[in-house]
Amino acid sequence: MLEQIIIKTTKRTEFIDITRKIQEVIAERNYQQGLCTVYVHHTTAGLFINEAADPAVCKDLENFLDRLVPWKAEWEHLEGNAAAHVKAVLCGNSHSIPIQEGKLQLGTWQGIFLAEFDGPRTRKVLLAFT
Repeated sequence: MLEQIIIKTTKRTEFIDITRKIQEVIAERNYQQGLCTVYVHHTTAGLFINEAADPAVCKDLENFLDRLVPWKAEWEHLEGNAAAHVKAVLCGNSHSIPIQEGKLQLGTWQGIFLAEFDGPRTRKVLLAFT
């Protein structure tokens, strides 16, 4: 089964917790057990799982990635968004999370984040259930 959620970003770099939206799809479709694969099919956005309780964690990640992959560098990509492509590669584009008793089996503090690196844009996140 394949589902889709749409996320509208508002900044060039933005980390959006999409855990609740994914959990809502699971509840609406009454998925009780299995695996949820979350996939973003954009080349300048990624996905990661990390702490969702303290927003400072995302700010630290953003600051680190900006230092590691600066926007102003000797990039050859002509569109001017090479840094966004590199950051997306570092984050990756998919994660698989078990579902048990209708709930994503994430750790206590974990959340699933869409990582926008070339916004603002409208992003599609695919959910595959097995």
